Amino acid sequence: MRREEQVRVIRALMDHIDRGTNVDEGVIRRVAAADYTSPERAGLEWEAFFKEYPQVIGLSGDLPKAGSFITSNDFGVPLLATRAADGRFRAFANVCRHRGTILEDAPRGERTRFVCPFHAWTYDSTGALIGVPKPEHFGEIDKACLGLVELPAEERHGLLWVHPKPNGQLDAADLLAGLGDEFEAWDFASLVQIGDDTYETPMNWKLAIDTFGETYHFEKLHRDTLAPVFHGNVQLYDTYGRNHRMVLCIRSIDMLRSMPESEWKVTMGAFPVYYLFPNIQINVGQNAVIVVRVYPDGANPDRSVSRVSFYARPDAVAQDPLGVRAVPQRFAEIIRDEDYVAAAASHRGARSGLVEHFLFGRNEPALHHYHRTYRAALGLPPLETASA
Repeated sequence: MRREEQVRVIRALMDHIDRGTNVDEGVIRRVAAADYTSPERAGLEWEAFFKEYPQVIGLSGDLPKAGSFITSNDFGVPLLATRAADGRFRAFANVCRHRGTILEDAPRGERTRFVCPFHAWTYDSTGALIGVPKPEHFGEIDKACLGLVELPAEERHGLLWVHPKPNGQLDAADLLAGLGDEFEAWDFASLVQIGDDTYETPMNWKLAIDTFGETYHFEKLHRDTLAPVFHGNVQLYDTYGRNHRMVLCIRSIDMLRSMPESEWKVTMGAFPVYYLFPNIQINVGQNAVIVVRVYPDGANPDRSVSRVSFYARPDAVAQDPLGVRAVPQRFAEIIRDEDYVAAAASHRGARSGLVEHFLFGRNEPALHHYHRTYRAALGLPPLETASA
């Protein structure tokens, strides 16, 4: 975030505090409880937002050097992503071209050659087929035509993007919709990956996204965890195409009032949270960045998986390694053990059939925008305005 924007954000949050105001959508809207429980809806979402749509699979720090690789099975394609000797990020179907066996099972590691566990066909990190055992017995083949199936991949502003389809269109700048310069200023590309976690929850994937979309719940749900640190009903909100940015207000913002604006840094008094359509949350702190990738269980509306990756600034790792390493546990205690427990209870409520609609308040604009945009992407009618 550029300095002039950091100052604007801090000033606006201070103004909300001083006037006792908050962001205001202007209306209350309602969403059908069935939007979270319908198998038909879940099937549409799985096809449109995961199997047919570009995916963020991590940050540059997940592939820190030549020979690094990561794998994924979260959006309908067994994926192998590599950083080759030339430094380029590539992505492939993690499938041997001989008999379709999954090539690499490890979630991450370092390897310059990938050997199929079935017959030992071997590929390098550019996807080229470089070894076939006993070729005189197997028969003559053209290795150049039997490399791994490559998928569109782009590394931009420290984010790793992949399209699940070999012929899919991928334009990260277009997908960021104006957030590129801001992400570049955060220098995500320099972050060090410090850990992963997985939260498997009996709830619809959209409820996981919803829980990141408002701070109205802080004073109740997080009264012993986040409420002492954050002003729970004070935030800023901006949209960038299908994406958005929420800026939460940290109570330490008051210390900035006695400092010259030239010394302000937004993370001293605020906590930016970015949502990238359709399933990514990027939480930016002073020393750590947390990326949450939320996936449905295919077309099953009743289960979701959140892949959580933790990154830190190299200087923070050097200066306070214990503090940085404590971030994953603290995040899990709040998101997994508080937010997702409440969201899973919402899913049970939706499944009961006793409540037809949920409500999105005027102070929850991110929920309005998120549901409005994903419905538009599916060709669905807009959210209804709730009657007074």
